[in-house]
Amino acid sequence: MSNDAAGRVLPRRLAVEGGLLAAGALCLLVGGYWAFTTAASVADAVRWLAPTGVVTAWAGGYAWTHRHSLHGADGVRLGSLGLANWITLARAVLLAGVAGFAVVDADGALAWAPAVGYGAAVALDGVDGAVARSVGTETRLGERLDMAVDTTGFVVAPLVAVAWGLLPAWYLSLSAARYCYRGGLALWRRSGRTVGPLPPSRLRRPLAALQMAFLTVALLPPAPTPLVRAVAPVVLLPSLTVFARDWLAVTMSPSED
Repeated sequence: MSNDAAGRVLPRRLAVEGGLLAAGALCLLVGGYWAFTTAASVADAVRWLAPTGVVTAWAGGYAWTHRHSLHGADGVRLGSLGLANWITLARAVLLAGVAGFAVVDADGALAWAPAVGYGAAVALDGVDGAVARSVGTETRLGERLDMAVDTTGFVVAPLVAVAWGLLPAWYLSLSAARYCYRGGLALWRRSGRTVGPLPPSRLRRPLAALQMAFLTVALLPPAPTPLVRAVAPVVLLPSLTVFARDWLAVTMSPSED
């Protein structure tokens, strides 16, 4: 056993897994830097490394900060991250690699990296939840990580697409939507007003999946940019409408006791 910052005992296996995660993150950064110096230049490698390192550090810090929520539905704390959380963190690593391309222009094989990296992260979305349910290891940490990684993906992919001229700048409203929603609710509560429960919806997940698929296609080098930009408002508007509807639903309905 080892002691964590909160004075609690950190299971040895969890401490080892944390070390493995740190080693994996370091391998990502070193490997990506080497790939850029080989296929592009040292300057490009340094530019890619900066945002990639930030997102990598954020993912590790988020998991560490919320490590005490690693418990099942029965409230029993688990001594291991579990396969599902490893998959979610793998998605975070892929998105970190994609983030670096927001400040780097790439051609040749490297031009495929954002689409491949983001597409792989999308393919793994849902796999982590399915694994957790199948082996009975659903945790509060897993729920938080999944939401945080999804939100990060909706920031990283549009940023790269806009930076590369594949999507118009206003598509970044998708990246801002969740933060505006959460920030608006915080201000709403601070003003003394109540916030009701978020009602269930059959549209949120399908629309999120549509966004993920569209962004993957938009990042593909062969995708026709004029067509992608023409379709963009059709794809974006329903998602923004759902955010607006959810805002009205929770602010205009009575809160639960």
